[in-house]
Amino acid sequence: MRNAALTNGRRNTTIFLAHVGAFLFVVLAAYWLRRIALQPDAILQGYLQIVSGLLAFVFAAVTLVRFQGTQDRISLILGAGFLLSGAVLTATSVLFFQFFPDAPLRFLWAPIAWWLGRMVLALLLVVALLVERFLPRSRHPRREIAGALLTVIALTYVLAAALRRLPPEVSRHPGAFFPNPEQLLPGAIFLVSLVWYRRRLSVEDSEFDRTIYAATWLNVAAQLSAAQSARLLDAPFVFAQALMVLGYAVALGGALLDNARLFEQVRHLAVSDPLTGLANYRRLLDVLENETERTDRNGRPFSVLLLDLDELKKINDSYGHLVGSRAICRLADILRIHCRAVDTAARYGGDEFALVLPESQEEEAHRVANRIREVLASDGEQPPISASIGISIYRGDGERIEKLLSEADQDLYAEKAKRGRHPASDPRRRSPKS
Repeated sequence: MRNAALTNGRRNTTIFLAHVGAFLFVVLAAYWLRRIALQPDAILQGYLQIVSGLLAFVFAAVTLVRFQGTQDRISLILGAGFLLSGAVLTATSVLFFQFFPDAPLRFLWAPIAWWLGRMVLALLLVVALLVERFLPRSRHPRREIAGALLTVIALTYVLAAALRRLPPEVSRHPGAFFPNPEQLLPGAIFLVSLVWYRRRLSVEDSEFDRTIYAATWLNVAAQLSAAQSARLLDAPFVFAQALMVLGYAVALGGALLDNARLFEQVRHLAVSDPLTGLANYRRLLDVLENETERTDRNGRPFSVLLLDLDELKKINDSYGHLVGSRAICRLADILRIHCRAVDTAARYGGDEFALVLPESQEEEAHRVANRIREVLASDGEQPPISASIGISIYRGDGERIEKLLSEADQDLYAEKAKRGRHPASDPRRRSPKS
């Protein structure tokens, strides 16, 4: 335990020093960029604003979809934050384009517009972490989120009104180490979020959370670079803009990857049995339909095995339903381990399973059935389990899937009767599910 604590402490120290070193590198790089005589390019800045706004809008849409699937309120609040930030960026991008020849170019508003967008996002990130920390199970999430949005908008307005006038084109202290210290305020808020989000990563380590953490880091770096800006739209400011765009792109990429993972999980759950992890009845019918079409084309038969776990009711009555569920999972594990990659094992329903063997004759199907029986007999876990197995073969004669399953079910019942097992219902009532 002590060694683990020491290792963890060293790891945290290393991470802290790496972050400090990286931020120091960004500050020095921005300080060096002040030497480059870069002429203000309003068109470039306008396009950077538009790209950032579009990325923010797409990220907001993706996070709202994620919220629908996970009910993670951080996703919803961050989506709202990026939506507001994107709206500010897109709306202010028109200041950089000369739509009317006689109208003055109003890109003097660029620093305050950029600062407002950063403040909105920084404050909403802090609000999202606060909501998750203190109200993890709220009964009125919509009201709280609406209140959070209104609070952030009000705070942003108050901060913007406090400036009272536009910042000068050239810094009042161009020779200072931080000629534009106003940009450090959003950076400080992002830094608080960065430290706080680091703790969240120890609990929620998904692609979404890792990339949000990286995007927050890039926003801190962007504010440090913007604080080095000595005059309007100079090289440090352009560098800060580039870091901001990169942050949006990283956040969007992580959200898309996480949504793809969530969609894959949903797709898997839609075709798998929640208890055993095998294919469910819906997936079984799809596989049988595909195999019948393949056999009709190439003439190669396939086999279907139906398995019924013997005396499950007795196991439930004697050992309890948890042991009964475990018995079902034991049979499912044997099917999963001892079938080929091209085979499909499915839970047919209750204590019944199906195993589809593509391109296999009756002889091979019987070998598979015997192997399953042998594995079940040699399983040392208690209570011992066994299964009755019925077999049917599809040879491409145009039979319906229902008839194929019915033949396997009849064969299963015949074996069960031969072995003295008594099914719970009359065989004439054992019809395939529809």
